[in-house]
Amino acid sequence: MPTELFQIVVVEDAKVVELSLPASLDSGEFDRINEALLEHVTREPHAQWVLDLSNLSYMGSAALGLLVNVRQQVKAGDGKLVLCGLSPRLQQIFRTCCMERLFVIKATRSDALRAIGIK
Repeated sequence: MPTELFQIVVVEDAKVVELSLPASLDSGEFDRINEALLEHVTREPHAQWVLDLSNLSYMGSAALGLLVNVRQQVKAGDGKLVLCGLSPRLQQIFRTCCMERLFVIKATRSDALRAIGIK
């Protein structure tokens, strides 16, 4: 079930998405997660979003694509998006794919919230 793989927590005016994707997902499961998360973002693209990736140790190309889709929705809605909690392995994947140029990335959730104006 997709909602078990991510949770949205509201912190003041920000929506914090805690992703908990397993190392491997079949394409059907991934499509359901993608749809469910994008549905939330599409409803409030103007919001301030933090994607907390601290529960992930790896992201394949499909999950990276999901992040790009979320970014596009938020950008189109004039919202804000900050990523946080990237493990050293995820940081390396982002560098290798040049993804760090697309996203504002902060070390911790607190740093990410500060970056969008939440104390």
